[in-house]
Amino acid sequence: MRLTRVWIDAALASGDTLELPGETGAHVAKVLRARSGDGLVVFNGDGREFGGEIASVRGSRVTVTLGAAQLVDRESPLTVVLVQCVPRGDRMDFIVQKATELGVARIVPVLSQRSVVRLDARQSEAKAAHWRAVAVAACEQCGRNRLPVVEAPRPLLDHLGDAQPGGLRLVLEPEAADHVSPREMATGVDIAIGPEGGFTVEELEAFRIAEFRAMRLGPRVLRTETAAIAALAWLQTRYGDMQA
Repeated sequence: MRLTRVWIDAALASGDTLELPGETGAHVAKVLRARSGDGLVVFNGDGREFGGEIASVRGSRVTVTLGAAQLVDRESPLTVVLVQCVPRGDRMDFIVQKATELGVARIVPVLSQRSVVRLDARQSEAKAAHWRAVAVAACEQCGRNRLPVVEAPRPLLDHLGDAQPGGLRLVLEPEAADHVSPREMATGVDIAIGPEGGFTVEELEAFRIAEFRAMRLGPRVLRTETAAIAALAWLQTRYGDMQA
């Protein structure tokens, strides 16, 4: 049986007995109905995971004793930066969750001219904190022992203005005729996904100046959340660790 994985934002060492954070402890005790003696895996994002055993359950308070640490690397050899225009509703949660499962290293939420979503500084930080929690939950589920970096949303042109040229850079554009040659190798890729209405002509020019290549995924126009997942799966299959 696959053990429950729990992320803790703290230093971990074999032999330690520690109490799970309140919300995590409540989930383990009330939802998973864990009991003393049950096993679980604990990690803090440094690449290691600890076999653990529940020492006690008192209401929503759960203490865990840590066993031996193992360095378990489930990271892709392909470093992917997802530059994602923030869609409306909760679709960004879905994108962050699936991008984490697909091994993305960094998620850069951006706001473009046609973005429906508009955020002030306080809202941006709140959204970033929420998406980081989504990424943590996805790491717990998929087995990653390192968390992807999830940045706060910022204007697209600010990101492109700060970006340093280098590596393979792609921007999805349904009208593009370009494709990436199977012979072209990459160890790192930046992939940019547009908003519901697509990028403007001016934004596509800014991408060109920042050395992004416009390309399309097939003959159909994909929704922004579909495009993100399809692009990441394609990249990991071609250059990463999803090859047969």
